[in-house]
Amino acid sequence: MLRWIALLCLSFCALAMAPLPPEEPPSFVLAWGSPGTGDGQFSRPAGIAVDADGNVYVCEVENRRVQKFSGDGTFLTKWGGQGPGDGQFGEPYGIAADRTGNVYVADIARSDVQKFTSNGTFVTKWGSFGSGDGQFYTPFGVAVDGSGNVYVTEFNNRRVQKFTSDGTFLTKWGSPGTGDGQFGGIWGIAVDANGNVYVSECNVDNPRIQKFTSDGQFISKWGTAGRSQAHS
Repeated sequence: MLRWIALLCLSFCALAMAPLPPEEPPSFVLAWGSPGTGDGQFSRPAGIAVDADGNVYVCEVENRRVQKFSGDGTFLTKWGGQGPGDGQFGEPYGIAADRTGNVYVADIARSDVQKFTSNGTFVTKWGSFGSGDGQFYTPFGVAVDGSGNVYVTEFNNRRVQKFTSDGTFLTKWGSPGTGDGQFGGIWGIAVDANGNVYVSECNVDNPRIQKFTSDGQFISKWGTAGRSQAHS
């Protein structure tokens, strides 16, 4: 019996020490789009989001619109236009979709977030220019968690704000700086299945990713300036 146990232990050790097989490199699947203003064409496509059904939403800064595609790139619909009215855009940068198909667009020129149905029907909006709760100064990124809460990054206010799906302010975190929980050139934002929030910074002197709880408690960070591949 002891001999068999010893052999099993050696086998497990050998498996644990064996090198992992090389990862399969990413392979190209498909592409769509070309410069222009027509259906399926783009001019400065800044934000992209995917809903629970696999539909793809793209917001364009210069065309002032959102286009919706199927997962294989088939054009489905579009909405927007330049202006201050409901359903119009100034400079739409960030976009996100929730589990029920609602689409949220952050606009750096209008300093607001607009909410739409999956087919572009205007639902509501919130925000104005400023630094108070519920106000925005260059809102670049937007993300939605599994409960429908909306997170918005602000490049110039150097913070994250959290709202309910109808725009009610919940909390905020961040300030200018390079410390934990502080931000330089804050840009992208994403939320995982457990509600953790990830924020990217494009500051030249401090490029990094920071991870927070859903209420803004700092968890960890990683990244430095450079071009080498990151390894876990």
